[in-house]
Amino acid sequence: MASCKHGTEPPREGSLRQRVRSAGQVHLDYRRRATLRMLAAFIVTFGLIRLLTYAIHNDLGPFHDIVIGGGSGGTIHIHHYMWGLLLIAVCGFLALSLEAAKWHPFLAIPFGIGLALVLDEFALLLQLKDVYWAAQGRVSVDIAILVAAALLLYYLGQCYWHDVAGELRRGLGRIRGTEQQVGERA
Repeated sequence: MASCKHGTEPPREGSLRQRVRSAGQVHLDYRRRATLRMLAAFIVTFGLIRLLTYAIHNDLGPFHDIVIGGGSGGTIHIHHYMWGLLLIAVCGFLALSLEAAKWHPFLAIPFGIGLALVLDEFALLLQLKDVYWAAQGRVSVDIAILVAAALLLYYLGQCYWHDVAGELRRGLGRIRGTEQQVGERA
């Protein structure tokens, strides 16, 4: 992990919000801000969507499924993974088309929301049938826990993982260089 920039800083001035923002600007680069925002958006959304689907399933409150159609053709239930796929696609497109990495922390929030919406119905996508409340639906919770843990691991050891990726690229470059040399000799 990168060295923490605590020095002998004087106490920060301003409101609590201003002081927390100042601490974030000192200690969090755009990658860490993006990862933290994606992690928070993912966890909050996953928890809220689980509560919402529980309320819909048990007919609590004014919540209900979103359906289209009706009449003799029947209705089609729009699962929330569809909204998640839309968010992920839009965020991915914007991340690839915007030239400034400064947008990544802002795109991380809707991306984390979309990821939670999709992974909440992962079991449905895996089984190709609605198993949300069945025992097989537990897979969605398991995969969400794994993704949250991976995001947290990346956030906590970000400098390490970037160094590892750099070393792997260097190693791969050496392997490719050796392969080219062997090919030239043959």
